[in-house]
Amino acid sequence: MLIFSTNNNNKQMKLIKLLSIIALTAVFSQASLGQNNLKERANVTVEKVNEKIVATTNQAGLTDDQKNAKPISITNIPVLNKWNGFDIIEFKFNGFDAKIVFPNQANPEKNWIWRTQFWGHEPQVDLALLNNGFHLVYIDVIGLYGNAVAGERFNGFYSFLIKNFGLNKKTVLEGMSRGGLDAYNWASKNTDKVFCIYGDAPVCDIKSWPGGLGKGEGSKDDWEKCLNAYGITALNVKEFKDIPIYNCVKLAEAKIPLLNVCGDIDTVVPMDENTTILAETYRKAGGEIQIIVKKGVGHHPHCLADPKPIVDFILKNTSIKR
Repeated sequence: MLIFSTNNNNKQMKLIKLLSIIALTAVFSQASLGQNNLKERANVTVEKVNEKIVATTNQAGLTDDQKNAKPISITNIPVLNKWNGFDIIEFKFNGFDAKIVFPNQANPEKNWIWRTQFWGHEPQVDLALLNNGFHLVYIDVIGLYGNAVAGERFNGFYSFLIKNFGLNKKTVLEGMSRGGLDAYNWASKNTDKVFCIYGDAPVCDIKSWPGGLGKGEGSKDDWEKCLNAYGITALNVKEFKDIPIYNCVKLAEAKIPLLNVCGDIDTVVPMDENTTILAETYRKAGGEIQIIVKKGVGHHPHCLADPKPIVDFILKNTSIKR
């Protein structure tokens, strides 16, 4: 069972590093063993580190979720690395690439931002939030287009993070491009787990992208994959409602603040087929959404050269005052 108390940040980081370093040492020192033996050795090593964690962590300070956390099966060796000057652990979660980046000093609220797609691309907001004590997380849901399978994967990863790293029970979702489908769709079914959403040229309607049924370029290959992912066809897609331009009503009812950043000449994910429609629906349902329009900008570059307006929005809606 992996239990990381965040009551003492220095102790937490030492334990996390200890876990990764010992596990990696097991690999290098047992290079002649077969793959199965390597995994067995790694799991034994993890158990030893878990005993150390439980013995040295302030148990009185753990939440009930942490105390009752179910054992986590480690089927690979977590790798400790550096990412833009911050510690990152990269590993497989249920067979899929996952990453957790740790701030040098976690803020008291244990806030975190969840990058749903395009890891590391235009990371201005992520870096600014890490410097404000946020954690940054990612799990691979490529090729699922925000469908139910992606949602279930997110559910499992969310539970893993809350139970084992003591993070805030509410997250900030960052949906870049097609990642908007993941962010908005998951949030619509988990409104109690979301502080706010930052969408960056987000896909809000699959008919626009990848469908290309409007004025957008679309993607024929992705369109076929997307329809298959949702189990629908080009004949009935217009009746399909589990996409952001429709399910955002649930977010409005939960009073979740939204911020979308868009280029006004985006031909890949046209603003007026995505964010504009979502905003109209959202406001009619009583929700608050801010839109930052980048004049003369297409789908790229994402984010802002100076991410301060985005960061301020997130800090405001996670009760962080700076």
